[in-house]
Amino acid sequence: MPFRITLSKTADSELTELENNPALKKRFKSVAKALAFLETNPRHPSLCTHEFTSKTGENGEKVFEAYAEKTPHRLIEYFGIMARAKVKSR
Repeated sequence: MPFRITLSKTADSELTELENNPALKKRFKSVAKALAFLETNPRHPSLCTHEFTSKTGENGEKVFEAYAEKTPHRLIEYFGIMARAKVKSR
């Protein structure tokens, strides 16, 4: 079952910056690929998804972390009414 990804304003802005910067083309491709995996299978092995035990979602949902690249981008996700993802820089 596919999930619907909703990016935060910050994540959307960072993704746009990655997409528009030719020097970061490879990183953009990695993040886009990771988001595609997240949308179709949040447990895809290449995402290395694991629970974030110190945080919860807005309504107490479990929060998970997955990687687009080992560094510097990771995806933080939680499942509520809709799946949401935030692209965070380390």
